Amino acid sequence: MENLKYILEMENISKEFPGVKALDGVQLKLKPGSVHALMGENGAGKSTLMKCLFGIYEKDTGKILLDGTEVNFKSTKEALENGVSMVHQELNQVLQRNVLDNIWLGRYPTKGLFIDEKKMYDDTVRIFEDLDIKVDPKKKIADLAIAERQMIEIAKAVSYKSKVIVMDEPTSSLTEKEVEHLFRIIRKLKQNGVGVIYISHKMEEIKIISDEITILRDGKWISTNDVSSITTEQIISMMVGRDLTERFPKKDNEVKECILEVKNLTALNQPSIKDVSFELYKGEVLGIAGLVGSKRTEIVETIFGIRPKESGQIFLHGKEVKNRDSKEAIKNGFALVTEERRSTGIFAKLDIAFNSIISNVDKYKNPFGILNNLKIKQDTQWIIDSMRVKTPSQGTKIGSLSGGNQQKVIIGRWLLTEPEVLMLDEPTRGIDVLAKYEIYQLMIELAKKDKGIIMISSEMPELLGVTDRILVMSNGRVAGVVKTSETSQEEIMELSAKYL
Repeated sequence: MENLKYILEMENISKEFPGVKALDGVQLKLKPGSVHALMGENGAGKSTLMKCLFGIYEKDTGKILLDGTEVNFKSTKEALENGVSMVHQELNQVLQRNVLDNIWLGRYPTKGLFIDEKKMYDDTVRIFEDLDIKVDPKKKIADLAIAERQMIEIAKAVSYKSKVIVMDEPTSSLTEKEVEHLFRIIRKLKQNGVGVIYISHKMEEIKIISDEITILRDGKWISTNDVSSITTEQIISMMVGRDLTERFPKKDNEVKECILEVKNLTALNQPSIKDVSFELYKGEVLGIAGLVGSKRTEIVETIFGIRPKESGQIFLHGKEVKNRDSKEAIKNGFALVTEERRSTGIFAKLDIAFNSIISNVDKYKNPFGILNNLKIKQDTQWIIDSMRVKTPSQGTKIGSLSGGNQQKVIIGRWLLTEPEVLMLDEPTRGIDVLAKYEIYQLMIELAKKDKGIIMISSEMPELLGVTDRILVMSNGRVAGVVKTSETSQEEIMELSAKYL
């Protein structure tokens, strides 16, 4: 066993669904104590391959070897019990329970007939100390930042004594500091002989943390290489099937007069944003930067009326708007693409058509309140075509699409409301390089139509590549507003720490 070259081998894996061949003879081989990146566009088959590993899907062909022995897991429980775990991009946690419950749910340590709470607490603290996670195990999950919740999921995987840990977009909501912490954890896992399958669309990360990389395209295996032997350009080319010469589109939008003015905005529930003031101009893409906990999201939620404001004013085209709730905000020309698409963005069990028109359903009613199905079909098809959504049909449940394709539908939904101000919270989280480019392009095209765009992002290259100005938040306050063409990553990080 000591000389085993691969801890996990997936050979000739195929999986077909009605109307689509999701996987076609795919292979993946993971060495113990290594990080193996799995890359491809949204819809390339990455998630389907992992679901075949975990027994969520039953593969049509191929075999899976764990420690040299063939396995065929029938459930995620069976996979976990055999040392294969996954940290999902969309966190599936019991929000109203504490950290301990979320880690040990379904396998509480017992002492006689009772739960051994001391052992559960001590084991959790030991794992946290080993991974340098500073979170109170008795704290409720709902009260934690997304970055902290992600660390809890990694600790949970470690608690299963996993040999293989799959990490799906683990840094999608993390700041640079949190990413460094995650990488320290991953290197510790490597030292312990754990094999990590790392799914990400962030090129910089892949080059830093991975040892090998497997690329999928359209459900097929394209290549497996040592990361050191392949360039970023080659990775992108293999992923998209053609050369993508630029990561960001040409910025030819023209910034004009003020469209939105926010004055001394303070949210009602503390701690939150305090005394936030800024302007947004027609034709402008305004970025919002800041560390986790800097209250970036709270700005757009307060403007959109889903978070009550204590004081302050919002002016659109010079006229004050109240935006007391999201319905009023939509009516006033505001749109918000939320960060957590699964919990606040989609109706997972309903179809693409429903998810496309739900923010503007009155538009499709006739005077008698009957829906115009032809108009719904036309607008849904417009989203599918213009956003390049990969789906078998309009009737497909949106929850079965890849994360990137879900995001495209959500953005298309808001475009149907014809907003004056489009606010996007981490819009490219978990989206592949080509889809990112298309969304950047879309933002710039909207800016050219005199719309105002606000984009919250934790990705510094994205902020510097797409925006015109960047508003930097620090602990709920505006630390500064900088012109993108005249700033640097260092200046933004300094401002982020201004009020800490």
